[in-house]
Amino acid sequence: MRAGFIGLGAMGAHMARNLHKAELLVSVWNRTAATAQAFARETGVRAAGSPAELAAGVDAIVLCVSADDDVLAIVRQIAPAVRAGTLVIDCSTVSATTAREAAAALAACGAAFLDCPVSGGVEGARDATLAVMCGGEPAAFERALPLLRAMGRTVTHFGASGAGQAAKATNQIMCAGIIRAVAEAMAFARAQQLPLDALVETLGKGAGSSWYFINRAPNMIRGSFPAGFRVRLHAKDLGICRAMAAEKGATLPVVESMLAEYAQLIEQGHGDEDISADYRLKAALFPGP
Repeated sequence: MRAGFIGLGAMGAHMARNLHKAELLVSVWNRTAATAQAFARETGVRAAGSPAELAAGVDAIVLCVSADDDVLAIVRQIAPAVRAGTLVIDCSTVSATTAREAAAALAACGAAFLDCPVSGGVEGARDATLAVMCGGEPAAFERALPLLRAMGRTVTHFGASGAGQAAKATNQIMCAGIIRAVAEAMAFARAQQLPLDALVETLGKGAGSSWYFINRAPNMIRGSFPAGFRVRLHAKDLGICRAMAAEKGATLPVVESMLAEYAQLIEQGHGDEDISADYRLKAALFPGP
């Protein structure tokens, strides 16, 4: 299977490299052409001049872009060029409605669309250990497995188009609660003058541990929040969760609280920092050094 990859951001570049290692990747495209050209020089794959050009020469296309409008724009560009039977695998985090719209547009061209958002951070993307949540036709999912397993460790089909995005929205709600709890706990621990490195090492093996605690509490100790998953992007995802809940007549307190905190961080100029920057707000709860 010859695959193309669209979207070489913090996650996408690693995912594309893993497809290349599996000898599945033949071409890439990125909105910033220089990024795609650098990737092509590094790997020997082709940097396509446009999404349509990429689509015309592959059997499968993997997307990893930022937002709903980006996904639909790419779908509009590739639709005239895809061949019947082409797989389009979207690893972006968007709404279930967008996934269904994209699937319908590509079905009209004879292509199969899978919504396959991922979780696991840049580390998971780099190490091919992502959790991949998939929605779409079962036959398309089976065909896509070699690609999905080259990028992730846990690959699950949840149902029809949109189901993968619904599963990812569930994940993002869980993350919101964990992010707030870890930031609050670490600010509390610092105020108690505990040795924080030893604390992370110990509590990382306890009942309250999580991937996020182990991998992001060190950011809080250092007071440095390099972008793994940006505040702005998780705020965008939680906006999707809010809208999906509203369709069912519900308001989610965890989502609303986290969105309020992200709004503060963005207003303070921290929107492009990692989500662990929520610690900034929690540390401010404790007066003194």
